Amino acid sequence: MSKISPCIWFDGDGEEAANFYVTLLPDSRIDRVMRSPTDYPGGKAKGVLMVDFTIAGQSFQALNGGVKIEFNDGVSLSMLCEDQAEVDSVWQKILDGGGEAVACGWIRDRWGVRWQIVPRGFVDLVASSDAEGAARAFRAMMDMVKLDLAKLQAAFEGKAAA
Repeated sequence: MSKISPCIWFDGDGEEAANFYVTLLPDSRIDRVMRSPTDYPGGKAKGVLMVDFTIAGQSFQALNGGVKIEFNDGVSLSMLCEDQAEVDSVWQKILDGGGEAVACGWIRDRWGVRWQIVPRGFVDLVASSDAEGAARAFRAMMDMVKLDLAKLQAAFEGKAAA
């Protein structure tokens, strides 16, 4: 487990969410399922209290805290994908799992957790020393829902996307 692990609050379906999240990328797994030794405000004795899980080497926790908490854009899980194929794969899995596309690479999963699905190449484009190209790529991103690296690259280069 990482020294710092995001802990995501669920209303009794943390194990279901963790089992879904570990399907998103390789090097992902359920590490431990902890059951409550006694009744507590969020559940019953012997029910799943917390799930430690790993997504692509990063540890997380799913806590069945009880009362449903509404997530918002103030905290999101940012996933840096190696290429467009990985962006497309993860995006589709979240959608197929009951998610909702938002804008600018943001998507909500069926529990309301916000994700940013970003191709690594985009980060390189907006961090480029070519300020005009970086601005064009950034403006192109603002018009997208799921990020498209080829279109972002074309915008960076000042070319129309194919």
